[in-house]
Amino acid sequence: MTDMASVQHPTTAAITPPTGITGSDAAPDSIVERARLIGERAEFHARGRRYVDSIFADGESPLKHASGVTLDGCSFQWKYPLWYASDVTARDCVWFDMARAGVWYADRVTVEDSTVEAPKNFRRVRGLTLRNVDLTHAEETLWHCSDVTLDDVVARGDYLAMGVEHVEASNLRLAGNYPFDGARDVTIRDSKLIAKDAFWNAENVTVERSYISGEYLGWNSRNLTFVDCTIESLQGLCYIDNLVMRNCRLVNTTLAFEYSTVDVDLTGAIDSVLNPAGGVIRADAIGELTLDPDRIDPSRTTIVIR
Repeated sequence: MTDMASVQHPTTAAITPPTGITGSDAAPDSIVERARLIGERAEFHARGRRYVDSIFADGESPLKHASGVTLDGCSFQWKYPLWYASDVTARDCVWFDMARAGVWYADRVTVEDSTVEAPKNFRRVRGLTLRNVDLTHAEETLWHCSDVTLDDVVARGDYLAMGVEHVEASNLRLAGNYPFDGARDVTIRDSKLIAKDAFWNAENVTVERSYISGEYLGWNSRNLTFVDCTIESLQGLCYIDNLVMRNCRLVNTTLAFEYSTVDVDLTGAIDSVLNPAGGVIRADAIGELTLDPDRIDPSRTTIVIR
């Protein structure tokens, strides 16, 4: 593999690198403005550099091992642009379709007011903030990231956020199946999730003031809490250890709570409940209730109809 690169830098000016960079990397670097950077590893190991209105065109891994870089109004057109990078801020940027697997194995990355068209972005990133970001092809995106903040993010694609840990999300609008599989320590507020099989194998998840629509919600999970939510889900909320619901509405939700331990206080009626493992269910009405003694111990579940 060659590190040869062809770089066009129309405008450069001296700047002071960010704090935290020491030794030989602390020397002043440059502003790169309106450049078209091509070739493999075009800006390999960049330190303390700011890129403005620049295009990372043909060539893999242009900013591999970069640190302390800022990108304003830039675009990425090819694969693996920010691997093993740290302390990166990108504003008003675009990842085009072929800039896939864009940010992997990175630390402390902030992306604002940007569009990510490429799939498989943001993997094993520690300290990730996405603010006002569109993930138009979010397939297999946000895998195994930790310490994540999602603020005003729109995502379309399956398998979002597999194995993420320590997530705070607000105003997340997702259309895609199987999100947050294996997630840990997640809080989501004021969001809309159109998602089949959301929160499978997850642990310590809280969702507040949100709308969720999709079959088989929350299976095989532990410590799921929903507050002030509206939920539509065929066979949703089953196989959960410690499901808590407060002031939620279940719309067209059938065969709910199978083999789940529950502490549920709902507004309105439930269409049908099937063999909960135990706990309390409070609702205005239940259309169909099944407590089969051949499957579960009915005495372990208390039903309260108000």
